[in-house]
Amino acid sequence: MARMLLVAGACHGAWAWDALVPHLVALGHDVPHFDLPAHGDDPQPAAGATLGDYASAIAAALLPGTILLAHSMAGVPATLAAELAPDRVARLVYLCAYLPQDGDSVTSLRRQQDSQPLKPALRRTPEGHSFDFVPELARDLFYHDCPEAVARAATASLRPEPIAPQETPVRLAGAARAVPRSYILCTQDRAIPPADQRRMALGIPAADVHARAWSHSPFLSDPAGLARLLDAIARA
Repeated sequence: MARMLLVAGACHGAWAWDALVPHLVALGHDVPHFDLPAHGDDPQPAAGATLGDYASAIAAALLPGTILLAHSMAGVPATLAAELAPDRVARLVYLCAYLPQDGDSVTSLRRQQDSQPLKPALRRTPEGHSFDFVPELARDLFYHDCPEAVARAATASLRPEPIAPQETPVRLAGAARAVPRSYILCTQDRAIPPADQRRMALGIPAADVHARAWSHSPFLSDPAGLARLLDAIARA
C-alpha cells in the first residue's frame, strides 16, 4: 500500500525495527532496510560523519510517495531530507522525535527541555568523536515497558553516536514545512519529556497528533499497535 522509510534514532540502527517490519509488511506496506551513516551495520566511522551525510542518505533512499518516519534524534536529519526532496515525501511522521525549526540542532532542542533525563546517562567515548549511554541507565530511559529479554538485547545492540551531527544547526528554507506531517507523542517517554514533544508538535494540526501511552521505543514494546497506527496514518 505505501512505501515507508524508517529512520532510527541515536545509537540505534535498522535492527530497532525488526519487530515492527513484519507487522507493516502484513498490512501491505513496503519497508526497505535503512541505516543512517555510522549507525547499525553501516561501515562509516563516527569520525567525520555529518548531518549533511545523514540527510543525503535519507533523501537518496526516498522514492516518490514515501512515508518518512523518524524516531527521536532522526527527526532533525529527516526534516532536512524533506527539505532536500519534498516532492518524494508523502508524509513526514515524527515518532517521539525532535522536530526542528530553522537553526535548531538536536543538542539545542535537548537543551530547551525543562528537564534533562538523558544527561546522566550520556558519556563521551575515549576517541572523543562520539558518545554512548550507560547500559544500566539506557534500559530505564528507552525500554522500561519492554520485555526484559527485548530490553537486554536492544541495549546490547546500541552503537556509539557521532557528536558533530547532533550539534550542527539545520538550515530550512520552508520546503519541508509544506510536507504533510504527523506526530506520534509517547506519553510514557522517559527520554524526551512528553511536554516537550507536545511543544514541538504545536505546528502540526491536532488531528495529526497521535498520543499513545508508550515509552520511547514502541517499536519494541508494542510493534503491532505502532504498525496499526502507521497503517491508519498511511490510509488517511
